[in-house]
Amino acid sequence: MIRLAISVEGRTEEEFVKQVLADYLRRRNVEPTPVLLGRARSTGQGGGNVTVERLTQEMVRLYPDFNAVTSLVDFYGFKDKGNRTVDELEEYLHEQIGSRIARSWNETRVFPYVQQYEFEGLLFSDVSAFARVGDIGMPENVEELRNARSQFPTPEDINDNRDTAPSKRIEKVMPQYQKVVHGPLLAEEIGLDTIRDECPRFDAWVTRMESL
Repeated sequence: MIRLAISVEGRTEEEFVKQVLADYLRRRNVEPTPVLLGRARSTGQGGGNVTVERLTQEMVRLYPDFNAVTSLVDFYGFKDKGNRTVDELEEYLHEQIGSRIARSWNETRVFPYVQQYEFEGLLFSDVSAFARVGDIGMPENVEELRNARSQFPTPEDINDNRDTAPSKRIEKVMPQYQKVVHGPLLAEEIGLDTIRDECPRFDAWVTRMESL
């Protein structure tokens, strides 16, 4: 069994790994362990405040104790992404990790993953799930989310403007949405296969994990 550490931004991502990814990966001989990053780990609450330094340091720390290390953090809100694209940010993180691990470095076993643009984008893979989970979505709310989804090639392309990021769109029409509570439940309801079909970057990440 391949032991895989996943450095996660917050409780939502932690529960997503446990509720959605874990069983799937175990059937492929990969045992994923979500590890809360920084403040989220020390307080048991919240998330965010992700920086290159914090994520690099965490993945380097995890490297000796696992067969492979990856991450699940949002591009939206990443503190020092600067003008980098999400792919450029992942490449830069990979370089920084490699420079710290140095001679013991096996670059095939460390692959930072940054979700474009945030976890909630995955939930737009099937917005009808909002009407089936937790009594948070009425038909008219779901239709508004469906209209938003139709404006973009994939759910991952829904932009990261502070007013129109995926989470902001959801919270605007469904104020009762609670990220930690409903996010993993919705992802489980939608199903990993549907999310992978709709979200090519996410699909590539899962393929990388199941191929370890």
